[in-house]
Amino acid sequence: MSLLVKICGLNTAEAVDAALDAGADLIGLVFFPKSPRHVDLQAARMLAARARERAEVVALTVDADDATLGDIVEAVHPDWLQLHGRETPDRVAAIGAVHGIPVMKAVGIATAEDVAVVHSYMVAADRLLLDAKPPPGGELPGGNGLPFDWRLVAGLDLEKPFMLSGGLRPENVAEAIRLVGTSASFAGVDVSSGVESAPGQKDPERIRAFVAAVRAADAARGETRKGRVA
Repeated sequence: MSLLVKICGLNTAEAVDAALDAGADLIGLVFFPKSPRHVDLQAARMLAARARERAEVVALTVDADDATLGDIVEAVHPDWLQLHGRETPDRVAAIGAVHGIPVMKAVGIATAEDVAVVHSYMVAADRLLLDAKPPPGGELPGGNGLPFDWRLVAGLDLEKPFMLSGGLRPENVAEAIRLVGTSASFAGVDVSSGVESAPGQKDPERIRAFVAAVRAADAARGETRKGRVA
């Protein structure tokens, strides 16, 4: 199965169009006021409608309360809820049950101990997002442009699929796919700051370059697998 490509932190119609035209599979809308990529409900409703039927819409929140989540679901009707805070497995399961929407849980990775935490979300989450752990004192849980050591999750076999995030760019995503692509659970890649010209400002050329790099690396991965089978 082909790797999924998610372009996150889209906050303008032009950025959404660039992601769709490039062939992204998912677009991410950020609901976190501290982020330069934050969108309000009115803007998010418009952007989600623009993407509908062409890509899945992901609503990203950070430790949001029930009322906030309810407002987002009602306004945007996302295909996924991405939880990017300190939500516990029980909280993740409860959110999925209440809203009836698949949940993607982000887990920050810096060490092998962090990878072990991923397993605690297997029952609660529908998909995992393995992101770089933010720097100490950082206000943003993601979108910091920092990679983690991808070798930590190379060959990782989980009960649920996972996407790779954190510091990915057109220039390095092929290497990330090469390292992590041996995992049967590896489902796709997620990018935000790596396709920006400035914080919160998506660059259409970098979006196109990123998607093209992923497709090329995924094709090479497929050929390698065929060779091994033969």
